[in-house]
This record gives sequence, C-alpha cells and structure tokens, in this order.
Amino acid sequence: MSKSLNPETIAAGNGIALDESFGAVTPPIYLSSTFVFPGFAQSGPYDYSRTANPSRALLADTIARLEGGAGAVVTSSGMSAVDLLLSTLEPDTLIVAPHDCYGGTYRLLAARRDRGHFSVVFVDQGDDAALEAAFEQYPALVLIETPSNPLMRVVDIAQIAERAKSFGAKTAVDNTFLSPALQRPISLGADFVIHSTTKYLNGHSDVVGGAIVAADAADVETFATWANITGITGAPFDSYLTLRGLRTLFPRMERQQENAERIARFLDAHPQVAAVHYPGLPSHPGHAIAGRQQAGFGAMLSFELDGGVGAVRRFVESLSVFTLAESLGGIESLVAHPATMTHVGMGETARAAAGITDRLLRLSIGLEAADDLLADLEQAFDVARERVAAL
Repeated sequence: MSKSLNPETIAAGNGIALDESFGAVTPPIYLSSTFVFPGFAQSGPYDYSRTANPSRALLADTIARLEGGAGAVVTSSGMSAVDLLLSTLEPDTLIVAPHDCYGGTYRLLAARRDRGHFSVVFVDQGDDAALEAAFEQYPALVLIETPSNPLMRVVDIAQIAERAKSFGAKTAVDNTFLSPALQRPISLGADFVIHSTTKYLNGHSDVVGGAIVAADAADVETFATWANITGITGAPFDSYLTLRGLRTLFPRMERQQENAERIARFLDAHPQVAAVHYPGLPSHPGHAIAGRQQAGFGAMLSFELDGGVGAVRRFVESLSVFTLAESLGGIESLVAHPATMTHVGMGETARAAAGITDRLLRLSIGLEAADDLLADLEQAFDVARERVAAL
C-alpha cells in the first residue's frame, strides 16, 4: 500500500486483499511459533515468532505508516515499549522526563535509576527555565507526554525536539492519549513515538500491547534486535486483534472526541467542579499549542471535584454508565481516581509535585450516547452534593 495515501485509508486498508494462498480479503492470523527453513543454513523472512511473525509485522507496518516512521516494533505491553527504549541507552546517561508523567512510566524510570542504569530528572516541561536547566546537563533522551496523564498538560513537541537536537539528545513522545489519528510527533521533529496499543489503537479493552516507532531505520533495527534478545515482542493473536481494532481508529476517535467536548463543557460550567483539564477548552493553558500540533483535542479529560475524599467516593460509586477501572481508550467510558489507582505508585510527594490531588478524577470517554453520559454524571453530582451537605 502506498505511503502517500491518507491515514484513514492506511488504517482501514493496509494489508487488505494481499493473501496469495487463498485470496482472503482480511489478512489471516499466523499463530505458528516456528517456520520452515528453505534449505540447510538458509532462513526465510520468518523462522521463529519471537523474532518475527507475519501478523505482528503487518501491525508494526501499519502503525509505522500512520505515524510517518521508518518502522515499528510491537511489544507485549506499553510499559515494555518504554523499557525497550530505555534498554538501548548507554549506562550513566541522563533522561529528562515530565514530572507529571503516567504513574507506570514514573515507577519504571525511578526503579531503573535506583539500580544505577541511568540518571533521571523529572521536569515541568512547560517551564522554559526548568527545561533549559535540564538541557544544560546534556541528556541523551527527552521523554515527552502530551497531553500528560492525568492532568492533560500540553507542551510544544517541535520546540522541545529542536532544542533537544541542539544538545545532542533524542526525543521520544508517548502518543497514547491521542494516537496518530490526532497527533503525529515524528512530523514535529520527534525521533521516537511510544504507544500503549492497549488503548486507542486497539480500542476494545481486550488486548494488552505496546509499540515503538522510530524515524530512523537504524533505530528500528536496534529496537528489533533488542526486543528479540529480551523476548518482549507481542503475541501474534494480540497483534491480529489490535490490527482489527485499529481499522476503526478514525471513526472511533471522531465520535469519542465529540462526546468528550460536550462533557468538558458541561463540567466546566458545573458549580461542583473546581477545575477541568481538557485542552479543547479555550481556558486551558495549552489550548493554543494543542490547536497547532494536534488534529483534535481527544477524548481524555480530568476534573477536580469540590469536597473531600468522601464526596469523591460517593460520586464514583454512584456512577452506572461510567465504569470505575484503570486503562483508557476503549469504546466504553471509564472513570479513574489517579491518586489511588493509576498513579498510586508515584508516592504522595511526587503526586503533590505533579499536582495530582485526592479530588482529581480522570475520564476516558467512550461511544455511548452523550446524553446518557451527561445524565450519569449529573446524578453522581447530586449524590456527592448530598454527602457534602450531610457533613
């Protein structure tokens, strides 16, 4: 399939009607763990599925085309994709990471730092002075998460990537929250793009997986070699399911984003909401940057509920259309309490530094009718208000 096609066409059609054995329209799944050698001391394009598998290769090719990269490596989880990137760094190098990154990423960076694998500085990347001070330590890698999880902070990818290059550093962007449907970091100067394919790329909350895309073919080869050595490559069946979900990425994102925008406006006007974090709101500090580097504002948002932990508990427990669960990006709407769920591993001090409070709730907006989602939130506010009034 030509790389000049529109991304929507690539997502829907890459690999379609290419089966030479039986003419299958949908690409078949290759579950075989091993493949025939053409002859003695002769290997074909596939020999063992940990190293390479046709189903995984097609998913990697599709993701790479969507992101505009030279290639991709599909891994067993989003965290393994992050770790694959970290594992290729030389010892005693420095990483600049966002102070408000995903809790799992924070935990991984801190754990490897504490084992002496590298040094890390966690920086508010929206603070130009703090970021410049970090650059002056000559890092090897700058890790960007925009919008950030869970506070939806937005930073200028092109600006940071350009500054990183001037210091000899490479830039990696976690694009999980937006997917290539709404943001393409390589076109903005990033060297690497990381995904938890569990989220929007798969979109159905039934697969755990990850991927890393590189702008340079040599980096792709390095990642592929190391993924084979460590055995973190994704399973064929997971790759098949992820590709099946990716086919509908663009229409899913469009509808989920529409729902999210309505909910963000509703929350922004609600008297029981202290703050809404959604880049699509003109009042959001990163609204202008998001408008420049994104094709849309996405379907993730967070907000801070007036009242204490008791009100938050009552609010969450009274929801019926939203489900209390971790993860995001599926067709169903989820609510999470970062302080006790996704970011609990950061520790209280790091959460406070990042601005993650006990009253913060994160919403992943799905494909339900927006009216039903709004009604569910409204009745939960009523319950939370009763809790506050009773105190």
